[in-house]
Amino acid sequence: MIELLDKKHHREDFDCGKELLNNYLKKQARQDIKRKLSACFVLSKNETIIQGYYTLSNNSIPLACFPEHIQKKLPKSYTSIPTTLLGRLAIDKKYQGQGIGKILLIDALKRSYEISQEIASFAVVVDPIDEEAEKFYNKYDFIKLPDSKKMFISIQTLQELFG
Repeated sequence: MIELLDKKHHREDFDCGKELLNNYLKKQARQDIKRKLSACFVLSKNETIIQGYYTLSNNSIPLACFPEHIQKKLPKSYTSIPTTLLGRLAIDKKYQGQGIGKILLIDALKRSYEISQEIASFAVVVDPIDEEAEKFYNKYDFIKLPDSKKMFISIQTLQELFG
């Protein structure tokens, strides 16, 4: 079951092989939730062992950062386009290679799509931590933003999947 991170989840044993993502879950995620800076969702085994997690938060991207063919479809009066940030996505090493990344990504995209029906969001944006992460998002048709490492998938695309 994928649910919001809370006290019952054992964060201290989580190890995805990337120190930045481990430290976030262990030291910062609960503070970010309290401060309403991000929501952290976990997939857990036996309700306490974290197999993987992802974070979502509101975000915006300057209109000029989108590819030209997309800019043309958006009103020039918006200098910044509302988006949802899929900030982090990590799988514990013990569970890597079992499709959990795909499960978490689909959950994050579906949740983002559903929320976009009430709080406008043009796209879900990711900022891949490395080449491996970039390849992962590429596989799911995320589009690279020009002049940046960030990638996005439009809510319109998600509507075709989940609508």
